[in-house]
Amino acid sequence: MDSPHSPLEFALLNAWQRDFPIVARPFEWLGARVGAGETAILATLERLQARGAISRVGAVLAPRRVGASTLAALAAPAAQMERIAALVSARPEVNHNYQREHAFNLWFVVTAADQAALAATLGAIEGETGCAVISLPLEQEYHIDLGFDLQSPHKHHAEIPGTPAREPDAAEKRLIAALQPGLELVARPFARLGERAGMSEREVLSRIDGWIEEGLIKRFGVVVRHHELGYRANAMVVFDVPDAEADAIGRRLAAEPGVTLCYRRRRNSPHWPYNLYCMVHGRSRQEVQPVIEGLSRLVALPAQALFSTRRFKQCGARYFAESPALAEAASSLSHA
Repeated sequence: MDSPHSPLEFALLNAWQRDFPIVARPFEWLGARVGAGETAILATLERLQARGAISRVGAVLAPRRVGASTLAALAAPAAQMERIAALVSARPEVNHNYQREHAFNLWFVVTAADQAALAATLGAIEGETGCAVISLPLEQEYHIDLGFDLQSPHKHHAEIPGTPAREPDAAEKRLIAALQPGLELVARPFARLGERAGMSEREVLSRIDGWIEEGLIKRFGVVVRHHELGYRANAMVVFDVPDAEADAIGRRLAAEPGVTLCYRRRRNSPHWPYNLYCMVHGRSRQEVQPVIEGLSRLVALPAQALFSTRRFKQCGARYFAESPALAEAASSLSHA
């Protein structure tokens, strides 16, 4: 299949979803690798972002390493879906919000600074929507990447390090808050981050390098939007497996072609008995269905597949808020 992207667009979309250069002028560095100037790289990324092909260039934080998060769901009456989905999407703590084919038909991811803030957000959503919310916190991840190889069905897969969760200090929280929306597409984006977080460019580079090394950042690079790249069939495939076997089965599922996410989540009995999850993305249901059937054969248990039918919200996670006052104060600190 011919690519709908120019050679430069394709190179940036496919090759730089990870291992982005953490240097003062990263777009100049990229240009030297792909045979283009810094200005052309920036213009191409701006164009891809404007088209919706990428959501940002930046960090994907490792789950359970900082703050608190959960996958949640509710059963919205069909006639009220638009209203309820809008209320959920309006919450800044919600970064993904999808309608799926199930009695629990609205699925969303919530992130917050800590468990108390997470619980408060879920409670607020229940109060605003009038719908009971089930929370399904992550217990173990086997493959969480969401990188898409646009040339082959193979994917980047590596063992996930068991980095313990920790509480960021005040400076780290400022930097995470500034980094969450992604890098600004300017020649020296890390210097711009430093202005927002009250740090020097050198300190920003050092801290981000350290976070990648320790596993707090699991991937730094171009974050693509799968739907806009043609991956329009999106199924959450869930299994109810014996807890004692979940890790072994999860590791096997994680290595399967076509699986873009694989993890174990806490059950929510009696409403939701499933504990093992895979995400499968493809260009059509006809492409995805054989993958689901193969996963079911591998597990030797029936799979429950929840295809998404609408995407109401998709953005990067927001663990810490960056208020205008904080950004202004941080900028003053950086110039002091």
